[in-house]
Amino acid sequence: MKDPNNTRDTPPRRGSPLWIYFVVVILLGVAACATALSGLSGADLDALASTPVFWILACFIVFGELRPIITPGSTENNGATTSTTFSFASLLYAGLPIAAALHGIAVITCGILRGRAPHRIAFNAAQYTLSLAAAQLVLALSGNLATPTNLWVPDGRDLPAIALAGAVYFACNHVLVGSAVALHERISLAKALRVDLGYQVLVHLALLGLAPLMVVAMDRSAVFVPLIVLPFIAVYLNASVSVRREHQALHDGLTGLPNRKLLIVRTEEALADARGAERRGEDRGRGDGAGKHGPRAGLGKARRRAEAPSHRAGLFLLDLDRFKEVNDTLGHPTGDRLLQLVAHRLTHSVRPGDLVARLGGDEFAVLLPSVRDEAAAREVAARLRAALSEPVRLDGMSFDLEASVGIALFPDHAPDFELLLQRADVAMYNAKEARTGVEVYSPAKDRNSPARLRLLGDLRRAVDRSELELFYQPKISLRDGHLVGMEALLRWRHPDKGVLEPEAFLSVAEQTYLMRSITEHVVEAALAQAAAWWREDLTVQVAVNASGRDLLDTGLTETIEEGLLARGLPAAALQLEITERILMNEPAYASDTVAALADLGIPLSLDDFGTGYSSLVRLKRLPVEEIKIDASFVGRLAESADDAVIVRSIVDLVRTLGLRSVAEGVEDPVTARMLREMGCDAAQGWHFGRPMDAEAATDWLRRHMQRAPEPAA
Repeated sequence: MKDPNNTRDTPPRRGSPLWIYFVVVILLGVAACATALSGLSGADLDALASTPVFWILACFIVFGELRPIITPGSTENNGATTSTTFSFASLLYAGLPIAAALHGIAVITCGILRGRAPHRIAFNAAQYTLSLAAAQLVLALSGNLATPTNLWVPDGRDLPAIALAGAVYFACNHVLVGSAVALHERISLAKALRVDLGYQVLVHLALLGLAPLMVVAMDRSAVFVPLIVLPFIAVYLNASVSVRREHQALHDGLTGLPNRKLLIVRTEEALADARGAERRGEDRGRGDGAGKHGPRAGLGKARRRAEAPSHRAGLFLLDLDRFKEVNDTLGHPTGDRLLQLVAHRLTHSVRPGDLVARLGGDEFAVLLPSVRDEAAAREVAARLRAALSEPVRLDGMSFDLEASVGIALFPDHAPDFELLLQRADVAMYNAKEARTGVEVYSPAKDRNSPARLRLLGDLRRAVDRSELELFYQPKISLRDGHLVGMEALLRWRHPDKGVLEPEAFLSVAEQTYLMRSITEHVVEAALAQAAAWWREDLTVQVAVNASGRDLLDTGLTETIEEGLLARGLPAAALQLEITERILMNEPAYASDTVAALADLGIPLSLDDFGTGYSSLVRLKRLPVEEIKIDASFVGRLAESADDAVIVRSIVDLVRTLGLRSVAEGVEDPVTARMLREMGCDAAQGWHFGRPMDAEAATDWLRRHMQRAPEPAA
């Protein structure tokens, strides 16, 4: 049976309804116990002392109270206590005095060993005494009244009376506890009684149903009593395995922290509590105003509403800065130890009741079930960053840790978990981008409209349902018509809107944690297709595009490296295209990631060249092998003399730098001829081939490889 005081160990406020209820129940329990014990005679005590079965029962009751059977979803406060079986069996066999005394001793012993508050111990002892007394009353009315000197062994005809006594025991116990819970949580008694009712009925049906069998075994021989314990041992073992599996399913294997699944559950519970508290506050506000008239009453009601504490919950998303440096410098085992240290520091820096979870990699989430306001949330975030900033010494090296934290509050910023996490992620991205360390979600910094948010939900499901697909478009040499490579272009086969191009959805994903999943999908799909082509001797290089958020992901290089090794592909099989604008807007982050990719040997291409503001010095230092001229210039090449001058200048500049120039958006033979005359190396566009799905691209490659290419027209 669940503990009515599992939320606190401090006694109820003197004079409060809960305090009065505790006092009444404890006094009634003491009176019932004293009355029962006063009926014991000297002969009863002698029989009690000389019968070994009672000592065995006492041990089992104490052990059963100390070690409840904890199943998935239950805790020590509402787990099944096997002491119920043994105390009810002692009630049937020897009467109320023995049952009440043995169970009272067990409750007191358990309470002392677990450090429970005296009022909790007293209430629990009284609760069980009154429940046993109620069951004893039913047995007495049916003519069955046992004592230590007049033991009672029931037969088949007594089962209805025993069943009724067990039902009364359960009902009394459940009502006593439910009343305390209702007063403590300020909810209706009916609601408190409904909580876990089905589970409690099922558990007590099993526990109380074993009691008559225990009595029969006790009457035959005390040696049989331990045999009854064997089923409990099996249940204990099975429950332990189930709990361990549940723990593994809901916790991170490396750090032991809750994972995303458990974070969702706890967040939903916190949001439900916050909504309930808000409703109760509104109900009290309406109650205070009832029966009052006039402007002063209205003013008082408005003042109370304004002064009433708000009910908020907060969700933080925390990402370590430059964590990749640790993995690269000291290795992944050291990085794992660092993550364990981070988990330890975070859990010891939050308030009691707050939850720290690991979402994966170096991303952590912190749930604040209750937070006063934005300022209080910022204080917690600052405390977390301060704890992480203390110098760390691992493997003889000392370095500092920094983290970026994004904050989203309920109900200020979002009404549910998914939206809270998405907006905390937006805030974290803003904190990392602005290098401020901590940012609270701001609609002004979020480009998501309601329609885009709906699109985000569809996109999240699209990732899970594998609706994202890669199309491929060839890049052709303008000098000899040879194939230079295939660019992988992401498409979304939307169930209602048809095939969508990246412009329709990637701008939404780039502000969320979904971008990482999409990038991993694109890289894996591109490498898988490249491996399939290479196995057919279609040795073509596949290019994929990288977004700004990809370049902030320290795991991008690792993902690509692992994918290449898994498929036995050389680094040259994959090319990464990075837009000029990203490199100009994110120089610090981008240069680190780009350098790591270049060190891995991944060929890099600077996409959309001409739309940014690259300096010649910076362009020369970038580890790229290819420059792609933006289609906005190429498309007007035959019509605009200015664009022709711009394109020719870019081609000459790229040649001077020793790089390859590729023109995008070539849709007619005239443009292709002009580009070849300018000295442009390669081109792609509808003139050479439209984007094709994997099957069509494979057929195109086979045909192209079979015939000798001719110079492009």
